[in-house]
Amino acid sequence: MKLDLITQNFPTTKWDEATQSLIVPHTDLLNVVDFIKNNPGFEMDYVSNVSGVDWLPKKEKVKAADGTETEVDKPGFLEVVYHFYSMKNRTGPITLRCRTENRENPIVPSITPLYRGAEFQEREIYDLYGVRFSGHPDLRRILMWDEFQDFPMRKDYQEPDDYEWEPTPHDEVLEKAKHHYSSDAAKS
Repeated sequence: MKLDLITQNFPTTKWDEATQSLIVPHTDLLNVVDFIKNNPGFEMDYVSNVSGVDWLPKKEKVKAADGTETEVDKPGFLEVVYHFYSMKNRTGPITLRCRTENRENPIVPSITPLYRGAEFQEREIYDLYGVRFSGHPDLRRILMWDEFQDFPMRKDYQEPDDYEWEPTPHDEVLEKAKHHYSSDAAKS
């Protein structure tokens, strides 16, 4: 499997040696994913993992041509990381990383039309990081309740001072179980 075939066909995609992954711009993500799924040299028929990463803004030292160093602000972004395998060829993984343009309005195309198994994983990333997946068939919260504000996996997330009591369907079940077990104890 030649990863340089991907960078040849998609010149905006860059190989990152440190993470052994391809960095794919969001504008090319669906084309790259379609390519590795349907190209006979790859046939990546399984996405095993889709996860989110939060990169905060930071200062970075940059050397000028005259040798002087200056600090520049590097903006933060969110990143979606994909791991693809070929069950047919028993090869993989191919790791793709897709960065959002910013943290304020993070949008990445959904790969759910190509890999149905990515649906819940993209919903989890949306719920916990706030990345919106354009073209997702059912983008809504999956772990947090609908009224929950913010995204708890972001590094700048501020935990509230007090949590509102959130009723769950389990409350009735717990109450019935407590009543059931207390009446059993009284019988013996």
